[in-house]
Amino acid sequence: MEISYKLPDFEGPLDLLLYLVQKNKLNIYDIPIHELLEQYLGTIQTMQELDMEVATEFLDMAARLVQIKSAMLLPKHEEGDDLRQQLSGELIEYQLCQEAARRMQPLYIGGDLFVREPAEVEPDYTYRRTHPASVLLDAYFAAAGRGQRKLPPSPQAFHSIVAKKIVSVSSKIIFVLRRLRVGKSVSYQSLYGGARNKSELVATFLAVLELIKGKRILVDGEGEHQKVTLLGKGESNDGN
Repeated sequence: MEISYKLPDFEGPLDLLLYLVQKNKLNIYDIPIHELLEQYLGTIQTMQELDMEVATEFLDMAARLVQIKSAMLLPKHEEGDDLRQQLSGELIEYQLCQEAARRMQPLYIGGDLFVREPAEVEPDYTYRRTHPASVLLDAYFAAAGRGQRKLPPSPQAFHSIVAKKIVSVSSKIIFVLRRLRVGKSVSYQSLYGGARNKSELVATFLAVLELIKGKRILVDGEGEHQKVTLLGKGESNDGN
């Protein structure tokens, strides 16, 4: 006995997706794309095995689902979330259209129908759709997050940058020369004794290098006995 399979007729890819969502009891507001994609491709494969003609629009939807799944695998999957939410919105609207058509079916008489011109009716813009509380909460956080991204950065974001005082090399050159004019020769280590942070230490070190390069000072000795001496005109530190 040959086993036969019967698939329902689908009017389009959205009809098939909605059928799979309802059949597998998936959350239409938070669609698990991986599971839905497997079910969708499985159905398409079954249709092809039964020699049923698969319209191009069904294959286009398969490519769209693969794109959404790929985007959600990225480290930053905001694009994938947006595409998934867009698909959920389309399925919800399609579901509402199906429900409206089901309710209007008993009103259809058949044959020739005579209708009047549509009357002008004041549109009612009241939003009457209902959503689970979790969906409303997620929508609120998503909207709040987009609003925060448009705001300028808070002062705290720059605290680690502007809170640190930057010491210039030129100010430390003046500091070193003033020290040497008083004592003529001072301990090399003493130049760093009053430094309060790394910026001052680095600026002092660069200032000493600049003064040596300009033959303004002489550094001799080793370790704790290193001395810094101010050079007069005509003197040289070529030996160091």
